[in-house]
Amino acid sequence: MLLAAPLQQAPSAGQIITLLVNTVRVLSSSRVAQPCWESRVLPVPDPRQVPRNAGLINRVPAISVHRLFGDRCPPVSLSCFQTPQRIPYYEAVRQEFTSAKVGDSFGPTWETCWFKVELSIPPAWAGREVHFVWESDGEGMVWRDAQPVQGLTKEGEKTSYVLTSSLKEMEPHSLTLDVHELLVDLEVLLDMAQLLGEENQRSFQALYAANQMVNVCDVTDPSTFPAARDLAAAIFSQRNGESQHTIHAMGHCHIDSAWLWPYEETIRKCARSWVTVVHLMECNPELTFACSQAQQFEWVRSWYPGLYAQIQDFVAKGQFIPVGGTWVEMDGNLPSGESMVRQFLQGQRFFQEQFGRICSEFWLPDTFGYSAQLPQLMRGCGIRRFLTQKLSWNLVNAFPHHTFFWEGIDGSRVLTHFPPGDSYGMHGRVEEMLKTVKNNKDKGRVNHSAFLFGFGDGGGGPTQKMLDRMKRMSDTDGLPRVQISTPDRLFSALEKESSQLCTWVGELFLELHNGTYTTQAQIKKGNRECERILHDVEVLSTLAVARGGVFQYPASELQRLWRLLLLNQFHDVLPGSCIQLVVEDALQYYGEIRRVGTRLQEEAVQSFCRELLQPEAGSAEGTLVLNTLPWERTEVISRPQPTGTETLALVTVPSMGYAIVREPLLSPSPVAVRKQENGSIVMENGVITACLDMMGHLTSLQLVDSARESVPDGCYANQFALFDDVPLYWDAWDVMDYHLETRKPVTTLLKPLEITLAGGLRGSASFSLQIGESSTLIQEIILDAMCPYLRFLTQVEWKEAHKFLKVEFPVQVRSTNATYEIQFGHLQRPTHWNTSWDWARFEVWAHKWLDLSEHGFGVALLNDCKYGASAHGNILSLSLLRAPKSPDATADITHHQFTYAVMPHLGSFQDAGVIQRAYNLNFPLHVFPASSAQHEAWSAFSVSSPAVVLETVKQAEDRPEAVVVRLYEAHGSTVIAWLQTALPVKEAMLCDLLEQPVGQGHLPLEQRGIRLSFTPFHVLSVLLVLRQ
Repeated sequence: MLLAAPLQQAPSAGQIITLLVNTVRVLSSSRVAQPCWESRVLPVPDPRQVPRNAGLINRVPAISVHRLFGDRCPPVSLSCFQTPQRIPYYEAVRQEFTSAKVGDSFGPTWETCWFKVELSIPPAWAGREVHFVWESDGEGMVWRDAQPVQGLTKEGEKTSYVLTSSLKEMEPHSLTLDVHELLVDLEVLLDMAQLLGEENQRSFQALYAANQMVNVCDVTDPSTFPAARDLAAAIFSQRNGESQHTIHAMGHCHIDSAWLWPYEETIRKCARSWVTVVHLMECNPELTFACSQAQQFEWVRSWYPGLYAQIQDFVAKGQFIPVGGTWVEMDGNLPSGESMVRQFLQGQRFFQEQFGRICSEFWLPDTFGYSAQLPQLMRGCGIRRFLTQKLSWNLVNAFPHHTFFWEGIDGSRVLTHFPPGDSYGMHGRVEEMLKTVKNNKDKGRVNHSAFLFGFGDGGGGPTQKMLDRMKRMSDTDGLPRVQISTPDRLFSALEKESSQLCTWVGELFLELHNGTYTTQAQIKKGNRECERILHDVEVLSTLAVARGGVFQYPASELQRLWRLLLLNQFHDVLPGSCIQLVVEDALQYYGEIRRVGTRLQEEAVQSFCRELLQPEAGSAEGTLVLNTLPWERTEVISRPQPTGTETLALVTVPSMGYAIVREPLLSPSPVAVRKQENGSIVMENGVITACLDMMGHLTSLQLVDSARESVPDGCYANQFALFDDVPLYWDAWDVMDYHLETRKPVTTLLKPLEITLAGGLRGSASFSLQIGESSTLIQEIILDAMCPYLRFLTQVEWKEAHKFLKVEFPVQVRSTNATYEIQFGHLQRPTHWNTSWDWARFEVWAHKWLDLSEHGFGVALLNDCKYGASAHGNILSLSLLRAPKSPDATADITHHQFTYAVMPHLGSFQDAGVIQRAYNLNFPLHVFPASSAQHEAWSAFSVSSPAVVLETVKQAEDRPEAVVVRLYEAHGSTVIAWLQTALPVKEAMLCDLLEQPVGQGHLPLEQRGIRLSFTPFHVLSVLLVLRQ
């Protein structure tokens, strides 16, 4: 992590210079080591390489401490103060500093130590390059004249800050530069000699040139250096042929917005890294740097305005290049479709406002798989290009392409490129260039590829040495042609060559990190709940505005809450692959969204239902029931009473509207619950009949009308199973296929199944189990009147280590494919393991439901906060809890509550309404005490076709008088749907996902509503302008 700024004036010899260094302790111990002035040449590189450390952090070996020339001088004074807070510079300089010395330790982890360093350059060093050297086990920042000037990190090869290349008494002396250039020449030549192979004459030419250089060069006589460099230049000046592969090198610095460090530390990582990039750009005008994540730009804008102003200048020059178009580099599987839209909406709007342009490429190099709906969402947000590399981590099957067209479930296509070097943190070495060409699986189809160089994950970014290496490879015979480039130049070149590219259809499934669908269950639950809360706030607030009055749409508060939710969808937070500090931050943000979201909902309801909420004097109270979903619902609710108690009521509420309930509906078939002689319990409601044994197993589940049985003879559904869960590589990330061999059914009964509600509008029974050595599970099984599914309200006190808890439903259905809900649609995955591609999907992800159907019948599993799932043979399985110990040793060790449901159905899942029922489970009706006066039910929106889901209703971003509604085709069909609304619409038009009207998008307002045409899984956004 680095920063630097040019000195306005070179210091004089003997002048006292004061620097501040703030260092954070990130390892088990940190020491102040080697703070000194040094006049030196650059170090000799160690030619050995160290492989990736556990696949998580890219590292290079420590450079040799031997230096050809150099003098050292200790600081005049060194003092410090330590704080657990991350305070700004202006506050730090007001603190009391105490004396410190080289070798002192500081800590504990995450403490920040500020050091004040006073330095005096000896007169004898006039004319020499002078470095401030700081080596510790932490990460630091050098401040000078109240500005950040250099990031410090050993892992990023940044342990010195160049004070000046010369003192002002003399002209600059080039000895240091000469030696550095000579060493890079030798390194590149030796790599060519070693790596091009004995069959390649260029390897021998490079070897002999390097040998001659050693013979010519006398390290004690700088006058011999030019001749040695001329020998290297003779090799580097021999050019390539026209057919040589072109590598587009771009500076890069992947910074995880949180991972092994909390969000607040990431703010400083961005500053440490980006200030060094700015300094490199000042010294190397050709350098380009691709940088994603609008959230990180916003952090630097808020905390480091001086640095941000420099970044804006380099963005305008085309060197510092915003990419990605999203708020953060989010997880590619678990966020809802609307959350993914908001990632792009917030990101693209930020880049447009701050830099005058939106991004043309989606940039997501380190996410654990990519939803098949992403191509459509990209194109709807002005993006037709996509870059990642994560599928190179596949554990089973090598992905067959590096450059290809990716086609989503709706048919949208984007040009996709995986850097063939399979990394986003290259160092500019010959070996990496050769791998980029050799590894490219699309040779012959395209002749261009990306090369991202710079230290990443924890920041760091490019270095001068990386740039100097690549300058020698710009057009050298025997090596690929290397040019400093931009994402636009790369993709433009690929587009010209794209006529022969292959197309990959469907999801980009990462065959690794399957455990991230389940790890940190509280984060998963918070994400699902907060997505629902923000959906409902937007619907209710929009209706409140449209109904007139003084209500103001809470746009700024909603933006703040959405940005918190989007931040928590970062690809190491929502997946759960982060430390405990990050988990605590994430849960705090979810708590804020719940708290403020609940208040905003109440304010909106108070505004547009004010008359309904005023009970008439002396009258019995009614109940106001609000439905935020776009279809009519008949459900059992808990109805608050004036006494503070609650009673059950069966109600019908219109689509996206409300009803006043005075006299509850009577169910045509009340729920009946009865206990059998053998201790089993039968529950039925006229739609389904369920039989449960004393362990809570579902032994029978039938549709009443057809008597079709869902559970095979001799099998138990709702069977909990515990698995050993010890992955090979990354604990929180992975679950391996061999865990399936350790299956142990949960059989220890603590309390047998007993009836808790005997029937009427609701019947229920509960039981409890011991799980593993020290965990317990309590479950209430609930059946409501007229409800087509059986609900399982589950509470677990989870205290396991390296265990995996699932619940299994063997079903009497035969199909080679199961269907899983994804963003704005669904897809099928095989239930067999015929090929390696099939069994690599032994653990997959889904959103609110999965379904196994044969012709005419099927069974669906619904859930309110789970994502991990599988369907093998005829067994549907829902993944409930894991217990990894790294990087968070306390992961998931807490109390959990969640609900899932099983729904048998006739016909297809589409015709049976599985999609709508899963929404209902996740979006409960809102219930308020209200007037008992006669009020008509009211519906704001409805859609004529059950194949079309009205997902979102919100105020337009730039037009307070307009409403944006977003709909998608959910069945996989081509359909015409009519959107009806009670809002006072005066104009309707199609818009893209960034809410910009599309050409020829005007929609006529007809008596039946607004006519909309859909193809399978098509997402449509409509801008409705309201009459004032």
